Amino acid sequence: FFQAWGLILLTFSLWLFFDRNNLFSALFSSGRNQLVAYISCMLLGIGSVITFTSAMGFLGRVKEIKCLLVTYMSFQILVFVTQMAMLVLIFVHDQWNNRIDEVISEYRNGSLAEQEPMWNILNAAQHNAEKNPTKYHHQKYCINQKNMECCGRYNVTQWERNKTKENSTQIPCSCIKSSLKKWFCDSTYSM
Repeated sequence: FFQAWGLILLTFSLWLFFDRNNLFSALFSSGRNQLVAYISCMLLGIGSVITFTSAMGFLGRVKEIKCLLVTYMSFQILVFVTQMAMLVLIFVHDQWNNRIDEVISEYRNGSLAEQEPMWNILNAAQHNAEKNPTKYHHQKYCINQKNMECCGRYNVTQWERNKTKENSTQIPCSCIKSSLKKWFCDSTYSM
């Protein structure tokens, strides 16, 4: 059973990996082809391990070689633990992305002291911490947006959901490379 499952996973992952004009590429054409490549690589690795270990288990059973059976069992446990770890990582990544979206929506609400944990999340997400730890976290995020020439998590439209802007054409000043020291600036971009 595991040998067949491993071969199916191996075949499916190779099909995903090499056929760029398939259904999955069409579904993920909005810049997510990288996700399909990651998934196919993971399936390729898992399928290869399952096929290899199943062959070892089969040979160990037929030839009655204890060493192969112990190795087979060890690999099966390793595959199980790896699959559980992948599930946990997918769940945590989804929760992390949802939290970043929430922080962007609530940008500028309340005092800076209350928002400090939110800016820590944004700083970690931007992968570019400010060297001077005495500055406010919102300044760090603004500096990150300026340095990385980005605005929001994906693009400027992320700021549409923010409820604290004075009007709909405003975006964070760091998005338009403004030297003003305030939260939002008027932009020529219309949401």
